[in-house]
Amino acid sequence: MLNILNLNSYYGDVKILWDVCVSLKEKEIVSIVGANGAGKTTLLKSISGAIRQKDGTIEFMNRRIDHLEPDRIVEMGVIRIPEGRKIFSTMTVEENLELGSFNKEARKSRRSMLEKVFEFFPVLEEKKRQMGGTLSGGEQQMLALGRGLMSLPKLLMLDEPSLGLGPLVVKKFFDIVKRLNDQGLTILLVEQNIQLSLSISERGYVLENGKISMSGKGEELLMDEYIKEAYIGM
Repeated sequence: MLNILNLNSYYGDVKILWDVCVSLKEKEIVSIVGANGAGKTTLLKSISGAIRQKDGTIEFMNRRIDHLEPDRIVEMGVIRIPEGRKIFSTMTVEENLELGSFNKEARKSRRSMLEKVFEFFPVLEEKKRQMGGTLSGGEQQMLALGRGLMSLPKLLMLDEPSLGLGPLVVKKFFDIVKRLNDQGLTILLVEQNIQLSLSISERGYVLENGKISMSGKGEELLMDEYIKEAYIGM
């Protein structure tokens, strides 16, 4: 579904990603893990077209997307949930969700998708008239995910979804992510909680200093001695 070959991305004169190669099959969960500043968010921004200064190739569904505008990439079904949630705090929960169905295809399914989001997140239906800024951190993350689902994603990219959330909320959120995948949604997950992310992923890539240093099955990476020592503290 997604094939990235020799991707190099820059901020001005600073090179952030170095010859990154990543592939993702349909209906997989794949994790990109690594420390802060490794280039994980830059990778997702590059895929979604938010970073224009890059070279290499990015193919989605056998079509190159590395030179497309972000809105065209969204229309193709590549949806990024940004780090820090980025909801509209002075708009209601329902208005936030409706903004997710802005492209033409998603607008056609707005009502049915809204029902599906409320089915996944009953608390959002209960608070649909509340301002987004009044929600708890976990509820805001659910709202951000729900808004992404409203865009009819074929590939959903999650950037640090556990950031700032308590352990119980994180577990509940990841349970929902796994349910979405079980229903056929392909997910690319960027996450600092390496143990949790790799445990639900078919495969993973370790990104260090802008380069892929390791890759393999999620369970195999979790058992790797270097991963245990460097990232899990075992």
